[in-house]
Amino acid sequence: MSGKGAPELTVENCGDLRVAVVAAQWHDKVMDGLVDGALRALTDLGITEPTLLRVPGSFELPVVAKVLAQRGYDAVVALGVVIRGGTPHFDYVCQGVTQGLVQVSVETGVPIGFGVLTCDTEEQALDRAGLPGSNEDKGHEAVTAAVATATTLRSVSEPWR
Repeated sequence: MSGKGAPELTVENCGDLRVAVVAAQWHDKVMDGLVDGALRALTDLGITEPTLLRVPGSFELPVVAKVLAQRGYDAVVALGVVIRGGTPHFDYVCQGVTQGLVQVSVETGVPIGFGVLTCDTEEQALDRAGLPGSNEDKGHEAVTAAVATATTLRSVSEPWR
């Protein structure tokens, strides 16, 4: 299981952060689980008014994440799923989405929670979607990582007193 060795993150004093979740629409069941996990994590962290936007597919995540980052969000969470098929399309989409989201984060200084599942099978995706019986909840994890990074950045950008 890929979740082995994950850190236990403690995130505090983040209820005032502006957080957006942008989620692809392909693979309804998997995406419903990822979005539910992300929204549950935001509620757990005390972030009560997140923005949720939907895009057609994972390839569209970077451009929307960039606009949200430029519009003052403290963190953006990108959720999607790409399942391997019989053509190289999987490789191109996965590489483009990953590089695009990294570029957005580095260029804007806004943390991007990476909740894009890149799986060989639908069963693998379902196992990571945070659904009943899933072993992992990648939507929840992506939010927690993005918000934890945003609070870290906030702590280093404030002047020392």
